[in-house]
Amino acid sequence: MTLPHASGIPRMMKEPGEKRVFLPEFIQHLANAGLNVFIEEGYGSRSGFTFDDYRQGNERVRRCARAVAFRQDVVLVLRSPFPEEFKLLPSGTCLISMLHFATRPQRVAQLAELGIHAISLDSIVNDNNLRLVENMKAVAWNGLDVAFSVLERRWPGLHKPDGSPIRVVVVGTGMVGKHAVEAATKHGNDERNNATIDAGRAGVVATAIGRNVICNERAMEALLRDADILVDAAQRRDPGRAIIPNAWLAWLPPQAVIADLAVDPYTPDSHPPIVRGIEGIPQGSLDQYVFEPDDPAWCASIPANVPTTHRRTVVSCYSWPGIHPAACMRHYAQQLEPLFEPLIAKGYDGLSLDGGYFERALCRATLRHWLDVGQTDFRPR
Repeated sequence: MTLPHASGIPRMMKEPGEKRVFLPEFIQHLANAGLNVFIEEGYGSRSGFTFDDYRQGNERVRRCARAVAFRQDVVLVLRSPFPEEFKLLPSGTCLISMLHFATRPQRVAQLAELGIHAISLDSIVNDNNLRLVENMKAVAWNGLDVAFSVLERRWPGLHKPDGSPIRVVVVGTGMVGKHAVEAATKHGNDERNNATIDAGRAGVVATAIGRNVICNERAMEALLRDADILVDAAQRRDPGRAIIPNAWLAWLPPQAVIADLAVDPYTPDSHPPIVRGIEGIPQGSLDQYVFEPDDPAWCASIPANVPTTHRRTVVSCYSWPGIHPAACMRHYAQQLEPLFEPLIAKGYDGLSLDGGYFERALCRATLRHWLDVGQTDFRPR
């Protein structure tokens, strides 16, 4: 059994607006745990960090080229590398990243073919199937904050013309959905909420629904016709099927905003194809997360065969927590620190479902476990 001695920390290069980096205190934690930490040159510079901030006199922390960071025993990067970068990882390397096994079958196949020992951060779950590395609260609050900001530009002070409460429909009642309900009832942030209370405005009514309502077209029409914000926070059982057809968006009032918190991709070439929960809406990023109906970027990420006839303003971001990068990465570091202990002690191959609490959680997130149980039998929440 090979134990890890070195960790590579490459930069995330998905989009110019991405500023999330692991903070210096987390890098020091890895080094003090016994790993040599190889940080790609320039890491953290867009967030104002220098290499000296990361090293802090610790000789275990080293600066390196990007290719070298990918050649270490354990490679840690929050968002998945590009498909072509997987070839930079030697067979047997442990890649730890948000790999989303359930909705990226092509990625799973490529990782398996290359012999990469992958651990998907979003698949790390405890014995009760609850995720241990997540920032669901930030997903919900950041997304709803942006949605209410769009409404506020239309209705100053969030005062509807008829004086009635703002109505929010939240699709999905899992972790993201629960946070979305709370964020919705507080206008997306506490400051805005307190201002509307002081002004004596009508407030917000949030309605949360699940599969037993979504399958009822008549009930959905009644809900959508009154909705000012429609929130997709659903964890779908079948990612190959939309839960809200594009035709239903015609029921939304013209001023309505769609808040996309699920942000599943379109992957038409996978088998089976993966589609978005709300049909015909774009997928945003940290560079653009507000799409008006006439935005020329609307169809950039939508396959030609997906209907987009009915449109409303959409707020969507692949990485909602990344809007506030430092708070996001501090949160992740606190969750990751205890998970590295069993990995360093036992290595990827030594992780077992018979081990301790964090070891069992890590084992469930390995690619080998995912392939053993089958994609349809294991769905992290």
